[in-house]
Amino acid sequence: MTSRRQPTARQRALLSELEAIFLAEGFSQFTLDDLAARLRCSKSTLYALAPSKEQLAVKVVTHFFKGAAELLEERIDGIDDARKILGEYLAGISEYLNRASAAFMTDIAEFAPTRDAYQLNSRVAAGRIRSFIDRGVTDGVFREVHARLIAEMAGLIIEGIQTGVIGQRTGVTDAEAFTALSEVLLGGLEPKMS
Repeated sequence: MTSRRQPTARQRALLSELEAIFLAEGFSQFTLDDLAARLRCSKSTLYALAPSKEQLAVKVVTHFFKGAAELLEERIDGIDDARKILGEYLAGISEYLNRASAAFMTDIAEFAPTRDAYQLNSRVAAGRIRSFIDRGVTDGVFREVHARLIAEMAGLIIEGIQTGVIGQRTGVTDAEAFTALSEVLLGGLEPKMS
């Protein structure tokens, strides 16, 4: 059984620098030579992170989404009200995705391995949202009528955001789409007034 080596401090720093470059400019147009020059390192240093430019892109995109998941969990830690948890979680997704340029999101969508990483992250987020809705129904914060259906619909919307369908049809960014999803969910789940 082989164990994965933990990245060195230098590799973690390079990964963060690559993430910043990719978030601002995308990744498809870069060669490893371009990236090595920008980062003032050798290509062999980049090869130590990943064996090809494509795998490096996947590594950076995965790092971006892993960072998002960690920040989202930190953001909702200690919040007891399901409504507030859901609102904070969706606001956090929107804020995190707002850091990404259109070029970055386009490159993710157009490269199957990075698109798969985004899709996996989206499925996890949809599952978390379902759990928040279930909790809200149990706690009486959200109305029970169709709560599971709303959770499934939210999952489909997240899938539409992730695949780019929502953005193409509406002209909004993924961050804007998550903000709108938050507004729709929180408004639609409120208990009916008697």
